[in-house]
Amino acid sequence: MAEEGLKLLISPSEIASKVSELAQRILADHGEDELVLVGTLKGSFIFLADLVRALDKRDVFIDFVRVKSYGYSDTSSGEVVITKDVELPLEGKTVIIVEDIVDTGLTVKFLLEHLKLHRPKVLKVCALIDKKERRKVDVPLHYVGFVVERGFLVGYGLDYAEKYRHLPGVYEVVKA
Repeated sequence: MAEEGLKLLISPSEIASKVSELAQRILADHGEDELVLVGTLKGSFIFLADLVRALDKRDVFIDFVRVKSYGYSDTSSGEVVITKDVELPLEGKTVIIVEDIVDTGLTVKFLLEHLKLHRPKVLKVCALIDKKERRKVDVPLHYVGFVVERGFLVGYGLDYAEKYRHLPGVYEVVKA
């Protein structure tokens, strides 16, 4: 993107409120369970940190996977490659994949299939943003913060070529 501007779509206060709401829903569904939250690097790290704090629960374990599908482009390559796998044992556990954004669905589909091999008791997906504009495969999203119809989004962990992750809100990149 040669020259871009940013348009605020989701404010930091809206995000904080939604993260709290998602945490309460997860606790209502799985409050008695030992939870393993699996964040997808790098995009989900801010969302995951806020979600874990909002869960306010002793038995929450955190792990990460790192997958690659975008690289330095603003469009998915369509090929998902795992570059860092989970390290915690997941067998018999309640596992929630924490995603920053689901657009094509290919990454989530790949992760669900991959993590099922670890034989968790429960496997669900929590996404901050559900963006169906480029959805290629249907995937189950159990906890969704916001539905955004279109646009290339950055901020709150979301990036464009490693830029903009630090922004406290979610912005649409607007080409000048």
